[in-house]
Amino acid sequence: MAQCEVCRNQYDKTFQVIAEGRTHVFDSFECAIQALAPTCANCGCRVIGHGVEGNGRVFCCANCAKVDGVSGFRDRL
Repeated sequence: MAQCEVCRNQYDKTFQVIAEGRTHVFDSFECAIQALAPTCANCGCRVIGHGVEGNGRVFCCANCAKVDGVSGFRDRL
């Protein structure tokens, strides 16, 4: 059995994610998100979807980018 790199659970249904040339092993999507998803530069939440990027930073939405001084993005109306 493999071991999750986040919670260290030994589990017979782990899965691997290859990111930036490194192989990671997880027992759940929750652990994969905790380890690999970027955090919003403004509010700190995990960016699970596409998010937006500006000035070298990642944001969860256009509003967070705007609050942090990055313009040019628009959330859906």
